[in-house]
This record gives sequence, structure tokens and C-alpha cells, in this order.
Amino acid sequence: MIPVPSGVRIWIATGHTDMRKGMRSLALQIQQSFKRDPHAGDLYVFRGRRGDLCAYFVKTGHSFR
Repeated sequence: MIPVPSGVRIWIATGHTDMRKGMRSLALQIQQSFKRDPHAGDLYVFRGRRGDLCAYFVKTGHSFR
């Protein structure tokens, strides 16, 4: 279970994402695909090719998760 504070927007990426990507690559994908600021505190969810893996990206304080 991922605790999500109230007021946080959740964005779900369509299609699949290469699960080997690091946080910087996911941040770049957020900027290019969603046209959003990855530092804004929203939560982004990405799905792997087979659908059995998910990655999430959220800015928490001074770091990313």
C-alpha cells in the first residue's frame, strides 16, 4: 500500500515503460509526455511491457521515490 496524502494528483501513463529507467529518465518522460513538472508533488504511475511490473514516481521532500 502506498500512502498518498490528500490533494495529490495521480497520473497514470498509458502504454508501457522500460522498467530499467532511472528516476531522471522518468522525470524527463513526465516532462515530455505529461507536459507537467515532476517536482510539483504529483504521483505518476508507469506500467512495464508485460503488465506485471509498475513503477511510481513522486517527489517527497528533497528526493524522488
